This record gives sequence, C-alpha cells and structure tokens, in this order.
Amino acid sequence: MSALNWKPFIYGGLASITAECGTFPIDLTKTRLQVQGQVNDAKYKEIRYRGMVHALVRISREEGLKALYSGIAPAMLRQASYGTIKIGTYQSLKRTFVEHPEDETLMIDVLCGVLSGVVSSSIANPTDVLKIRMQAQGSVIQGGMMGNFIQIYQKEGTKGLWKGVSLTAQRAAVVVGVELPVYDLTKKHIIMSGFMGDTVYTHFLSSFTCGLAGALASNPIDVVRTRMMNQRSQQHEGHSNYKGTLDCLLQTWKNEGFFALYKGFWPNWLRLGPWNIIVSFSKELVDQSTGK
Repeated sequence: MSALNWKPFIYGGLASITAECGTFPIDLTKTRLQVQGQVNDAKYKEIRYRGMVHALVRISREEGLKALYSGIAPAMLRQASYGTIKIGTYQSLKRTFVEHPEDETLMIDVLCGVLSGVVSSSIANPTDVLKIRMQAQGSVIQGGMMGNFIQIYQKEGTKGLWKGVSLTAQRAAVVVGVELPVYDLTKKHIIMSGFMGDTVYTHFLSSFTCGLAGALASNPIDVVRTRMMNQRSQQHEGHSNYKGTLDCLLQTWKNEGFFALYKGFWPNWLRLGPWNIIVSFSKELVDQSTGK
C-alpha cells in the first residue's frame, strides 16, 4: 500500500468551498421550497414560492440580496470538513483497492463512494444543521456562526447538533455512492465510445449526468432531512411537528402528496450540475498531478 497522498484532500476541500460559494443561492431556494407547505406547521404552511426563479426574485426583493447567502459561513465550514474528507477519502480508498483507474469496477466505486460519504457527512453534521436553519429562517436567526452553535448546544444539547445525522449519512451515501461512480462511468463510456475525447465537454456532460442521478435518488431523503433539522428550532413552542424520520415521510406524503418528496428538485439538480463540474475539474487535477 502506498503512502497517503494529501493532494486529493487539499484539492477536494478547495474545490468544494469554491463550488459552495458559487451555487449557494440555488441551494437556499431548494431549502425554502422544501420546508414550505407543511400543513402541521403554521409558520411554513403558506406556499410562498412557485419555483426556484420565483424564490430567488422574491427573496431578493423582500429580504435583500444578502439574504441569498444566509448560512454561507456554516456552509463553507461544512465543505472545508465534509468536502475535504469526502473527495480525499474517495480517491485514497480507490487507490487502496486498485492502482490504476482502468482497473476500477462499479462495485469498488460505489463502495468507496458510500464509505467516504457516510464518514464525512457524519463528522460535518452540526454545520449542516445550522446552515439549514439559517437558510430556512433567514433574518430570524441573529448573531454569528459560533454564537448560534453554542445556542443550539445550550438549548438542545449534543443531540441538537447531530439532529438528523442518520438522514445526513443516508443522503450522503446515496449522493456520493451514485454521483461519483456515475461520473466516472459516464466519462469512461463517452471516451471509449469515440463520441468525444477527454475534453472539457466530456467533463461537463458527465457532471450534469451524475448530478441528475444524484438528485433523483436523494431528493426524498433531502426533503425529510431538511424538515427534521429545521423543526428543532421550534422546540420552545412545546411540541415537535414530526415524531421521527418515518413520521415526517408519511405525513409529508399524506398531507402534500407523493411529489412533495421532490420539492426543490430543480434547484437540487441545477445546483449539483455546476457544483459537480467545479469539483470534477479538481478531481481531474488530482489525477493528472499524480500521474493516474
């Protein structure tokens, strides 16, 4: 086994932070779309946004452009930890199993993707909790990032910071386990078929394809996760809207219909497309710099 290569971790972290900053407003609209329409919560019962573009316009008009970046600080911290560990671990695990990329199989890609996703997302869960609450509630949450972390800990304990960690791990396993292998396999098949060479267009097409696969597979989990993480801030009202993950899933389906589980799908996919493009280019730099 060769020595651990630090480059995938560094490139992965920097690429993840860059991608997060560039796509954050789209991610915010996804969160707003996912929490609206909850019949059992008066605060989020109203359908305020008709879609991603309408959400962007309305939030900008009513709350200001700055509101589109509510939660950017914990989001960057999340990518500095989650993104770094996820991409770095994925690349390192693959090189542990197989030395040459051409020897990779679908099973190895999926296994490495799932393991790296679960580990990294579990570690970064507290940043995800705060990011979602700041995105969903905007100016309602005041103060700096560290102050809000402390407030969550004081009011809800350690469990509050790791609220929804099982869902986060499940989503990460699905997203990473689907996206990274789909990207690698799509790129490989496009090149081997002779349709396109190893060009920027191949990376672009592979990134949007894996983004679509990831969004289709993970969106229902993402809706439930977003609602579960956000509801804890309502604890002072003396009740929780959902008793648990399954209750949230069933109530959402029963009260709002099956397609409510796909709220925020378009911003989810449209965010994952450019996000994956930026991260994938970083991945290519890693492969080129290591001679793989």
